[in-house]
Amino acid sequence: MPIPEFVTYCRNVFIPVTNICRNRCGYCGFRRDPDDPQAQLMSVDEIIPILKKGYESGCTEALFTFGESAEEVPEYRYWLYEMGYSSTVEYVMELCETAIDNGLLPHTNAGVLDKKQLTMLKPLNASMGLMLETISKLDAHENSPGKIPEKRIETIKLAGQLKIPFTTGILVGIGETANNRIESLNEIKKLHEKYGHIQEVIIQNFTPKPETPMSNYPSPSLSTISETVSYAREILPDDVTIQVPPNLTDPYLLIKNGASDLGGISPTTIDWINPESEWPDIVELENIIPDIPLKERLPIHPKYIQKGWYSDRLNKIIDNLADENGYRKT
Repeated sequence: MPIPEFVTYCRNVFIPVTNICRNRCGYCGFRRDPDDPQAQLMSVDEIIPILKKGYESGCTEALFTFGESAEEVPEYRYWLYEMGYSSTVEYVMELCETAIDNGLLPHTNAGVLDKKQLTMLKPLNASMGLMLETISKLDAHENSPGKIPEKRIETIKLAGQLKIPFTTGILVGIGETANNRIESLNEIKKLHEKYGHIQEVIIQNFTPKPETPMSNYPSPSLSTISETVSYAREILPDDVTIQVPPNLTDPYLLIKNGASDLGGISPTTIDWINPESEWPDIVELENIIPDIPLKERLPIHPKYIQKGWYSDRLNKIIDNLADENGYRKT
């Protein structure tokens, strides 16, 4: 596998807007029930200081994450109503506007969405995302209506129809087989070949979380992750970047097997999905990957900047941040 000319990453702030979720995935340590002391729906006033600190620290992306379809939970609907919003999407739009006003490009990952919701969010997002995870029906997703593969595929397809630069990926080690992983990658390939919108595919390894049904389930081996990255690079079109999380695995080995992106790395916020795993800083990454240059990008990849797949609302920020090739200005 040829070594890439450079490896990309993006500086972001990771904002876990709510951890209320309709799904009960066997491996998730993020989700909370409404009566849990750690359950939350963050207010705008809580989020603005995070955005300001991120901007001051050189971040370009505001990553907004959510539990999926939290409005199916009555307590959450009440919290949202008390804040003055009738729907999560309405609130997300307000948050995206706030991020833009503070100089950051929004990237929203809010689970399965329909065409109307995606259409509402498109003008205010530089890119959006939804992990496919797998096209297999697994025990880990038994109590998770949003993890029905067809529903997730539909959202990714609709994003393509709307020309939304999109991030997806697969989760390795949750009970699927090697053939399942190949089938999932081929499904992503088909979607991209039809719509051309998938800018990156994350190959993410399962890590067990305390007090979850899969807390004693083994993590996939490094050789399994490495093999999956190699399959991804062989299967996916050349213009789709393979991303690996540098706080969960050995990025250097995976780069040698076809990865070329390290995703969002935050200088100011933790990885709220994997809070036990700290982000490496840029100097650490340069030491981990000593012979391959790092290049900073925006949450919208250069190809989609050049194609103009973003709204006028984002023009000023992208013009200020992107160089002539669509990467971050030095």
